[in-house]
Amino acid sequence: MKLLSDWGFSWAGWQQGNRGEYWVLAQALLVLGFVLLPVYRLPNLKPPVMVGLYLILPGAIALFLLALLFFGKGLLDLGQSLTPLPHPREDGQLVESGVYGLVRHPIYTGVVCGCLAWALYQMSVSHLLGAIAFFLFFNAKASREEQWLTEKYPDYPAYQQRVKKLIPWIY
Repeated sequence: MKLLSDWGFSWAGWQQGNRGEYWVLAQALLVLGFVLLPVYRLPNLKPPVMVGLYLILPGAIALFLLALLFFGKGLLDLGQSLTPLPHPREDGQLVESGVYGLVRHPIYTGVVCGCLAWALYQMSVSHLLGAIAFFLFFNAKASREEQWLTEKYPDYPAYQQRVKKLIPWIY
């Protein structure tokens, strides 16, 4: 329970939802939905074995490794500032180094890359749509999170100008 309170969770917070508790709940439901999503492949879309072996599988592995890199490094670089809530911790610090020098929300980027890796590996249209849903969700969640970060850290707007939100050098 101490870990949850250190992260900023409280009964009052759940009642008021003023620290982004419902974003976390929605995210958990989205993860559950993605896991339970059935694989749907386009009919008659069967690439030759060599294409699958030399393009699709390596592409899925590369995306998965990228997902692990962003997700894992994002967790490590945040250190004591880590919280599942979009609202920053009271004792947190603004992190602009490491993977946070490439993208402002690397953990979200990692989850989206992982979803894309699974969609590619399965060649699943339904999971591709799920990955797009994750991207849209994290874009909205990050926007709300950035409002709170701007209120807490005066240097955050300058950081926003230097570093892209979810996709390095692009978006």
